[in-house]
Amino acid sequence: MRHLDIDLDGTAIFYREDGPRDAPALLLPHGYPGSSYQFRRLMPALADRWRTLAPDFPGFGYSATPDSFGYDFDAYASFLAAFTDRLGLSRYALWLHDYGSQIGLRHAIAHPGRIAALIIQNGDIYADALGPKYAAIQRYWAEKSPQAHRVLEEAVSEEGFRHEFIGEVDAQIAERVPPDLWKLHWPLMDTPARRALSLGLMEKLEENLAWFPRYQAYLRAYQPPTLIVWGPKDGYMPAEAALAYRRDVPEAELHLIDGAGHWLLETHFDAALPLVRDFLGRVHAG
Repeated sequence: MRHLDIDLDGTAIFYREDGPRDAPALLLPHGYPGSSYQFRRLMPALADRWRTLAPDFPGFGYSATPDSFGYDFDAYASFLAAFTDRLGLSRYALWLHDYGSQIGLRHAIAHPGRIAALIIQNGDIYADALGPKYAAIQRYWAEKSPQAHRVLEEAVSEEGFRHEFIGEVDAQIAERVPPDLWKLHWPLMDTPARRALSLGLMEKLEENLAWFPRYQAYLRAYQPPTLIVWGPKDGYMPAEAALAYRRDVPEAELHLIDGAGHWLLETHFDAALPLVRDFLGRVHAG
């Protein structure tokens, strides 16, 4: 794997790349709270046949945190366009996970001709299938009170990050999750600017709901080849959130991985990898 830096419109961007440069490409935008580090196992496992690229978003990981960046879903979608333009990518499969699903689908709506296929890992776009863990955020949407906001603030912490990674799966499954995910990532995020942008993205989830019908309309209109690999032990995005995709992409290949949660590449990698390789080998192979 190659660990690279580029200057993108004056912003220092870190990204990971693996596989032959002339191979079919897979773009891997990360979720929250995370960075390109979440794909560190997947990328070399695909490198024999695919070129994989995983950038750290501005304000995350090893990328810079410029004052001029918008730090909302539109800004990050525009970043993906600029990043792929800079690397000369015109056609690629797209991984959708967590916030990356919202960002990635906005990118797909703007550039539908680029999207060869979708792989969806726990990314929610159906308002009627949101899980119970959304309750704290929904309470803030309803009240906009300091007390409701404090719950969001407390989530942007090392303990909050830890809970995101292991707080929902069974104890034996949690043992598979390396503490590096929060022990290494939290120090990178523990700055005033990065804590603020993390909190801001939570706040902006409310306005993002208005985009859900647009994401669904994109899927209905373009019917991209789609693989859904999903961890159902997810308080934000339970099994119902995965099944809902079949409303708009009825031919989507759907796999609910037993015992897995939001971070299934950490806990059920050996179950997910053959599904991903088989799918890409059929719909996005050179």
